[in-house]
Amino acid sequence: MATVTRENIGLLNDKITVKVSQEDYLPNFEKALKQFSKSANIPGFRKGMVPVGMVKKMSGQAIMTDEVLKSVEKGLMEFIQTEKLDIFGQPISLDQTSQKIDVNQPAEYTFDFEIGLKPVIDITPLDGNTTLTKYKITVTDAMVDDELNRLQLKGGKAEEVESITSEDDVLNVSFEAANDKGEVAEGTEKKETSVLLKYFTPAIQEQLKGKKVGDSISFKLSDAFDAERQAFILKDLKLDEAAVNDHFKVTITKINHIQKRELNEEFFAEVYPNQEITTEEAFRAKLKEEIAKYWEVEARNNLHNELFETLVHETPIELPADFLKRWLQIGGEKPKTAEEAEQEYPGFDHQLRWTLISDKLIRDNGIEVSFEEVKENAKQRIMAYFGGAAEGAEWMDSYIDNMLKDEKFVDQTYREMITTKLFDFAETKVSVKEEEITAEEFVKLPHKHHHHEH
Repeated sequence: MATVTRENIGLLNDKITVKVSQEDYLPNFEKALKQFSKSANIPGFRKGMVPVGMVKKMSGQAIMTDEVLKSVEKGLMEFIQTEKLDIFGQPISLDQTSQKIDVNQPAEYTFDFEIGLKPVIDITPLDGNTTLTKYKITVTDAMVDDELNRLQLKGGKAEEVESITSEDDVLNVSFEAANDKGEVAEGTEKKETSVLLKYFTPAIQEQLKGKKVGDSISFKLSDAFDAERQAFILKDLKLDEAAVNDHFKVTITKINHIQKRELNEEFFAEVYPNQEITTEEAFRAKLKEEIAKYWEVEARNNLHNELFETLVHETPIELPADFLKRWLQIGGEKPKTAEEAEQEYPGFDHQLRWTLISDKLIRDNGIEVSFEEVKENAKQRIMAYFGGAAEGAEWMDSYIDNMLKDEKFVDQTYREMITTKLFDFAETKVSVKEEEITAEEFVKLPHKHHHHEH
């Protein structure tokens, strides 16, 4: 049996030494030789009749090395399990002793490993002394008007026209990088997109009104769109953020005037099937309700984001940083340099702290998601996607069954649901104050991170 010792070499950082004698690996080595001799295909010998000595001469070194390493790994894993060591990743080998193994001179071998130990943590931000803000976004008549206008345009009839006359005209345009005089270098790539006239800034709208297909103007994106639209345009054109200050020549390639849908029962039924909405007043009330639901979700997400950041940054956690950086270098599919590991470490550290916190919260508070809950979630997604057409449909059960056969979908849904439950639980452990705010003020709030899953 392997002899294993443990020595502390740093903060949450230990060295484990595994010593194996001949008695630990030779019996398995001899057994492996015999098994190999029965299956080896060597010219001049019938299968199963290859002498053990021949196998030892040809493959003994590799077989012995394998058996020594198996004995070492077994001793290491048994020690970790017996001592109940909660470690990060896998142990890191500190030497290359395996290169000294000699099949002709069996000996005692010693291997050193380095481990990083997970800290015991106390999630102090949930001790009742933390106060966070949950925003309540005011839904205004102007917001309802904007959504109503959007739906009327979405469902409206497009008619191609010669010139720009209305703020609701849809412009197909090409973007070409240019100098400050609007001059385009030869070979410059054209990027196509479409945009409503009213999404441009007032000054650019005035320049565009009356323009025809084939006409061009030049501008900087920062002058043509507000901050929200700039982000959308950059993404649509696949440009980096610095491009907002670049000049572009913009050429009109097509103009569509949208004839808005009339506000009648047919239109109401298309937007909200099975709701029996018959008046504009009732339709606006429903729109206001849906807008309020949307902003409620956004406000809840914002609260959870703040809760995430508070937990990660205010929960005292000591980590074996030097070990983790070394582990980053060798722990992935592709080895990294010390410089690459150093660069990646801050983001890794951030996510690792969240993993430790979320694992503890889930474990200590019995937070779980059942398969039936995942199934119900799949059903709700189908209902949301197909609307009234899915209600009581014969194909519903088989559609859900097919979704649940997709392991990726099930895993992703489980992660989303348990993360939501985790945040809902954590929310009950802090003080939450409500603050009314406009949508414009809300979207300008700093967003510190993207939503994290468990």
